[in-house]
Amino acid sequence: MTRHELREHIFLLVFRSAFHDYDEMPEQVRLYLENLEEPAEDDEAQYILDKSSAVFARLEELDKKINEKAENWTTERMGKVELSAIRLALYEILFDEDVPTGVAIDEAIEIAKSYGQDNSGSFVNGVLAKLVKE
Repeated sequence: MTRHELREHIFLLVFRSAFHDYDEMPEQVRLYLENLEEPAEDDEAQYILDKSSAVFARLEELDKKINEKAENWTTERMGKVELSAIRLALYEILFDEDVPTGVAIDEAIEIAKSYGQDNSGSFVNGVLAKLVKE
């Protein structure tokens, strides 16, 4: 799998977390990985599991930062696709030294365009621009 494909799977799990309690997510991840059309290699599955779990563990912290910077928006009002893309990108920007900030932002915009509405990419870009402006 490419890095983009791995990130897309992580995004889908972060998206799924918007509909499930935190304690349900290990089972949700297991079910997700079991039902992939093209099964992930062991190291890919472990990467997806590790990174999605790391994002889940910091959702409260990520949401706090998003709510502080997103003018006229709160995480409760945001679309789930856009919020999930922003959460993943912000996690990568703040906590994943292997992912350059520009890559995290570009990938989040592309994911939002693929899964969201017409203006999702612009919205994600705008919120992330405010978050990295510090």
